[in-house]
Amino acid sequence: MSIVVYYRGRYNNIMLRVVFMGTPKFASTCLHILQKKYDVVGVVTQPDRPSGRGRKLKPSEVNITAQEFQLPVITPNNINNTVAIDQIKLWKPDVIVVAAYGQILCDTILKLPVNGCINIHASLLPRHRGASPISAAIMAADVHTGITIMKMDSGMDTGPLLTQQAVSIRSDHTTGTLTDSLAVVGANLLHSTLPGYIAGEIKPIPQNPTLSTYAPLIRKNFGHLSFDKTAAAIERKIRAMTPWPGAFAMHGQKRIKILQAQAITGSGQPGKTMFLNKNIVVGTGNGLLQLQQIQAPGKRPMQATDYVRGFQAFIGTILE
Repeated sequence: MSIVVYYRGRYNNIMLRVVFMGTPKFASTCLHILQKKYDVVGVVTQPDRPSGRGRKLKPSEVNITAQEFQLPVITPNNINNTVAIDQIKLWKPDVIVVAAYGQILCDTILKLPVNGCINIHASLLPRHRGASPISAAIMAADVHTGITIMKMDSGMDTGPLLTQQAVSIRSDHTTGTLTDSLAVVGANLLHSTLPGYIAGEIKPIPQNPTLSTYAPLIRKNFGHLSFDKTAAAIERKIRAMTPWPGAFAMHGQKRIKILQAQAITGSGQPGKTMFLNKNIVVGTGNGLLQLQQIQAPGKRPMQATDYVRGFQAFIGTILE
């Protein structure tokens, strides 16, 4: 397991010019706390994206938070272009703080602030480097994950560690709920880390690359379940794919979303649906998966037993 360093800063009134880079809700939580304590002179986030059935452009969560606090915002398609870099230079940051921004920073930006660029990463590095560390921790059956505050270098989450704080992964944690918990931990750990780092009291610790694992970006089709896996692994994947992109299986031509399920003991043909003690279960490579909440195309989420009550032909068929 990673070296875990806890730091309680003694400097509460340092003046820092901070540029913040981030995009989703995880990052907006960090910005919300950061702007209370430091002089956030600029915010960089991803451009507005189409959202919802109407595909209307919607600003990122960080953009919404920045506007709430009347902070200057830029939304470059490419953070490493000359226009974006020139704007960051005009802000004259003492440090750049990055949290789930979504673009790789070039060396020019990394070297721009005198105190470098600091990243809030949602794992205990070097475990789960990459874009989807929270989902990866759940799927890997990790007992703990956490937050790492690190000094960025040109690699993918390879920079030296400043501080870390572990968080237990509960059996009911989804990527959504665990992300919410880690966002608060990350924001508070950043606040307690920055003063000591700026004062030179927190020394960067190189990562051990032999302990590293990689968490690739989750894509929409990653939610497709394979019932030849163990029931426990499938349950973890369902939690890891919640709320996005969502876990699903194909029932003929129908895409059935599996919103909630539980691994239980028993055996059955992988993918075959069955009744067991008035519950709906599916056979797997090892164990049974009890379906709890599902969603059929064009239907609202419902208990699996309610779905089968109206569609009994579901039982005895194969999910793929």
